[in-house]
Amino acid sequence: MAFIQVFNGDLPKNIKWPKMVAVDSETTGLDVVKDKLCLVQIGDGKGNAWLVQIQKNKPCPNLKKLLTNPKILKIFHYARFDVAKLKVALNVDVNPIYCTKIADKLVRPGAKHSLKNLCEDYLHIQLDKEQQCSDWTKKELSPEQIQYAAGDVMYLHALKAILDKELKKQKRLTLALSCFQFLNTRAELDILGYEEPDLFSHH
Repeated sequence: MAFIQVFNGDLPKNIKWPKMVAVDSETTGLDVVKDKLCLVQIGDGKGNAWLVQIQKNKPCPNLKKLLTNPKILKIFHYARFDVAKLKVALNVDVNPIYCTKIADKLVRPGAKHSLKNLCEDYLHIQLDKEQQCSDWTKKELSPEQIQYAAGDVMYLHALKAILDKELKKQKRLTLALSCFQFLNTRAELDILGYEEPDLFSHH
């Protein structure tokens, strides 16, 4: 039976993780340097989710070990933000990485690429995004927040499987993998203030 568990400060020890986990985060805003990391969500692709409430001055070694484990692929949607925020807040370089947003942009240029759009278009699932801007600093998360946070990591494995087929069909999988490998560098540039103007822009 699938479960959602909430933990304060860190994951438990000795969880046997699969070869791929889905990862997401909730923050107080979209500034990767200034805003606070409040929650990190982990999904196993089988309907189970582990939610870690991040506490100031708690090092969360078990979460860090998972995020940096080279044998476990971390699947994100819009990894650029999460990877940068995790680097700032937890001092980790997440690796290896897969980003469903980048993958979808490569296979469907011009489409809408939010997680909500991908779930609707590929999986015919409607995500409720009402809690997106709720207060994630609360000591006790509401049932609605817990369901919302878990929902953001429930479907990334299924989306990856579909997107991989499309990338292979369009002969863009190698290009996608190169983009994923660059994400830690892109995150570092964002942290240093090169988000806008982009370091790679003409101006």
